[in-house]
Amino acid sequence: MTIKIEAAGAVFYLPYYVAEEEGFFADEGLDVELIRERANEETELRFIERPDAVSSFSSFKLFEAGQSQLYNACEWGQLRRSQDSQVSGKVVARRSAVASQAIIVRPDSPYEVPGDLAGVRVGVNFHHGSHYLVLQLLEGFLARTDINLVGIKGKGRFQALRDGDIDAVAVMEPWITVAEKAGYKILTEGHYFGAEIAGDSLTDDEFTKINRAVNRAVDLIRTDIRPYLKHLIATAAAEGEELQPEDFKLGRLRYIHAGPYPEDHFNRTVDWVASWGLIGGENDFVKLVDNTKLLQEA
Repeated sequence: MTIKIEAAGAVFYLPYYVAEEEGFFADEGLDVELIRERANEETELRFIERPDAVSSFSSFKLFEAGQSQLYNACEWGQLRRSQDSQVSGKVVARRSAVASQAIIVRPDSPYEVPGDLAGVRVGVNFHHGSHYLVLQLLEGFLARTDINLVGIKGKGRFQALRDGDIDAVAVMEPWITVAEKAGYKILTEGHYFGAEIAGDSLTDDEFTKINRAVNRAVDLIRTDIRPYLKHLIATAAAEGEELQPEDFKLGRLRYIHAGPYPEDHFNRTVDWVASWGLIGGENDFVKLVDNTKLLQEA
């Protein structure tokens, strides 16, 4: 049976791409299909003023429709989706990608530091890493009431900034590198963990084999990521931006072995997300997380 995994976003799924390319899934006896394209129903730039105006599953509709068995995203959003899932989706592991996002502005922008963004609209993708990380990055500089986030759907966030539709956005790779190469200013940047969500249709044995293949890929990436930067370069090229391997700051691209999602980390994360009114405060670990799906092997 084919295991379908939503795998849009090369920087988040690079170990999956490498595992597929190097035959590691096949070595585990798995038939895995990586769904690289995410459905986009909107073709024009559209600003969303509040996170409650968009579903936490806005970019992961296939999972809730029963058309995929697994996907990863930022840990904050995944806990919210575990709360919202109607198909028993739960966080089942910490993912292998330690992603980063940066708040960027155009080269001629008057903004120089995060504290300059009081009241300024910052473009994010609500219920995704850019949303939650920007809240964490900015609340160290600004009162919460001065943080003004808007969701951008349709046109990409970097493209919206480039075209003057908005004056600050948060982006991940390869768009951080595209921005740096073009002289854009990075006001602040941070790394963050992510998590995997799966449902009952994915067996414990299948998930363990997937993670074994992914962890083999992580080892290759950590040995030398340069042969696999082609996946990030292709993402930029699809939007008309040209990058070369030497353009990337390799220390920004971090990958670890996937493993259980820690309970102490869960407690801190849920408390913080709840403090912003973005998840129910009554959630507990066993309600949203199931670490038993990843079998512990000797």
